[in-house]
Amino acid sequence: MPTAPPIIARLALWLACASAVSVVFSIALCNILLALALAALLISGEKFRFPPIKLPLALFFAGTVISMLASQDPSAGRPQIRKFFVFLMLLVLSSLLRHMDDVRRLAYAWFGAATLSSLLSYVQFARKWHAAHSLGRNFYSYYVAERTTGFMSHWMTFGGQMMIIFLLLAAWILFARRSRKHWWLWLAAAAIIGLAILLGWTRGIWIGTGAGVVYLLWYWNRWMLAAVPVLVAILLLVPGPLRERFTSSLKPHGEVDSNEHRIVTWRTGWQMVKAHPLLGLGPEMVKRDFEKYVPPDIHQLPEGWYGHLHNIYLHYAAERGIPTMLALMWLLVKVLLDFFHGARRAPPASDQQFFLHGAVAVVLSILVEGVVELNLGDSEVLLLFLAVISCGYAALHSMTPPNKANA
Repeated sequence: MPTAPPIIARLALWLACASAVSVVFSIALCNILLALALAALLISGEKFRFPPIKLPLALFFAGTVISMLASQDPSAGRPQIRKFFVFLMLLVLSSLLRHMDDVRRLAYAWFGAATLSSLLSYVQFARKWHAAHSLGRNFYSYYVAERTTGFMSHWMTFGGQMMIIFLLLAAWILFARRSRKHWWLWLAAAAIIGLAILLGWTRGIWIGTGAGVVYLLWYWNRWMLAAVPVLVAILLLVPGPLRERFTSSLKPHGEVDSNEHRIVTWRTGWQMVKAHPLLGLGPEMVKRDFEKYVPPDIHQLPEGWYGHLHNIYLHYAAERGIPTMLALMWLLVKVLLDFFHGARRAPPASDQQFFLHGAVAVVLSILVEGVVELNLGDSEVLLLFLAVISCGYAALHSMTPPNKANA
């Protein structure tokens, strides 16, 4: 059977990388490019390669379908079945990424895209600051309700993407030999993205990013961990709205902050899990049936969004059952351990070491932030996360001896 010209395979790679980067700007463009990349991959005749997470992913898919079919309204769960499409990112990128040079170029593109999105968020922040003062409104209450979003439509999506890319950039600065060239440029990009995360006022993103940074510093220079509490102390001592946002976890501004709202969603989610432990309510049914499971001692719902449970562990257990949630956790823990062991045996100051340490930090941040937000339920964040996983396994594959890699 004749093979397609090599240019087709290269075109497929370009389309796949363009899809992975464009998710920072537009989910629609990302999906279009992903479909084109898949078509080019099929035409190219390149051998399919999938990360070694097929079994937990298949169990997660199967659990989702079974939960949907067993729910009171199976048709309501179709959006979650359609979301299976985004997991093609794993197949396409993993099949086409053959060299660390391509992974590094993709990382560069992410750094640039995140920097542009962060700069746009500065403009948005300035406009919101001006609007609040022009209207005579308290900036804290005004801004918490409508925060900066960069190129995205919601601040949680923007924050999740910036968290992932910031941690990869931090790993690049700390572990990659090439980062010593033009070091000021990398530091400037990290400062721009980091400040955008700070001005995003999303506490879960702060905690998730902090967890990833602690991991990176632990493996780079453990003495540098002493700077973390110093930085936090400085932020807590600076007067103004930012300090209020930091302390709002312990001293909320009534219903302006989401503390009470999240407690209600978690308690309600636990009632759902107890009532339907094996199959859950069904995809998309949490939003529809939320009020049926609100604990009886809660007479009025605090202001907030009740379309999901703001916790990946509770939400997937309540929506699709405990076994399906555990399949997802199996997948994430396997990825985490694969990358962690790979990072420890990667050559020092190499592209592999930088990306694998960065990928570990990203997975940790998702797991930690997932306690307070349904981050993997957001397609834009999920697509970027899957692209990082694909690149991480490409880095692992590049360290495998040729005879084993081709076995």
